[in-house]
Amino acid sequence: MPDAVRAPAFERTLPAVNEAANWVSSVGFERFGLKGAVRELRKLCYGELKARGFGAQAAQHIIKRVADAYTTLRAGIKAGNLGGEGSKRRIKAESKPVVFRPDAAHTFDDRCLSWNYDARTVSIWTLDGRIKNVRFVCSADALKQLTEHRKGESDLLRRDGMWFLIATIDVPDTEVFEPRGFIGVDRGINNLATTSDGTNYTGRRLSRYRRWQARKKAELQARRTRSAVRLLRKRVRREARHATHINHRISKDVVAVAQRTERGLALEELRGIRERVTVRRDQRATQSSWPFHQLGSFLEYKARRAGVPFIEVDPAYTSQRCPRCGHTARANRPTRDHFSCRRCGLAGPADHVAGVNIAKRGSSAWVLVNAPVPGPA
Repeated sequence: MPDAVRAPAFERTLPAVNEAANWVSSVGFERFGLKGAVRELRKLCYGELKARGFGAQAAQHIIKRVADAYTTLRAGIKAGNLGGEGSKRRIKAESKPVVFRPDAAHTFDDRCLSWNYDARTVSIWTLDGRIKNVRFVCSADALKQLTEHRKGESDLLRRDGMWFLIATIDVPDTEVFEPRGFIGVDRGINNLATTSDGTNYTGRRLSRYRRWQARKKAELQARRTRSAVRLLRKRVRREARHATHINHRISKDVVAVAQRTERGLALEELRGIRERVTVRRDQRATQSSWPFHQLGSFLEYKARRAGVPFIEVDPAYTSQRCPRCGHTARANRPTRDHFSCRRCGLAGPADHVAGVNIAKRGSSAWVLVNAPVPGPA
């Protein structure tokens, strides 16, 4: 929370840093393409950055940040995140240098940024020199985590006129207990999560909210004005925060139940679901924008923090297999919401049945993963 005297230094520093990063990116792209490393970029750009008024440590961070951005881009291309060879997204990414926004986050280490937790102030490097006693605010829990576990670098960014410091904390994992069973969690669109205990977290309310947001965004897009573009960006971020809040609530409840009952958590491994599953044209936007992975990552890190065993299992036929007799057939699921075994007659909600199958697979997989290594014959 910089005051009126200190704020101009922040407003000058962050855009200048990102402009310098864009220059380093263009130089590296022209010389090395997407393969610029820290050592080569330092030879080309370090002297010029020092001449522009950046300190030694700030110049090093700018160069390393650009190199890390290209490393991330290469990894994304290799993993197929930008499509196959010849796709429009991949060609676009490979044909131009990485660009940083004026308010994008920049890295500060302990030489450029120091914390005073008792006074809730920071001392930070800027182009106008070192600025001390800049106040920061956070919750009591966040302050405790900062005091006990902060480690490494922090990022400074500006969003909607406010300044944020994103600090890195290194929290040690809690010792994982031996589970007495597993809770299976089936994820979906209509039902965000359904557990093997029968608890259902419906997505009907969130779907209505997203449809309402889609109508509002379409109205703003039709205006084609600068103010409409700004409002559109705000709505997109607001919708993302809303979905994140719901995923936090769901994951917190599920992990709390698992911890209280001394059971582990089993999830479907849904990596690549958008490439494997084909949906109708009117459902593509819903599927592509749904935070499947986010809910899974929230469940994973909350489980690790609470010491709850966590495992991912094969999702194949979990909603078509009967958990009683094992009969697997597409006919067992006559509709999206209902399951009815054609062999033994077991019937119930399809998502609940899938959760039970996931829980059974989690128990079997946990035994195999944690089985002792056999000794030599």
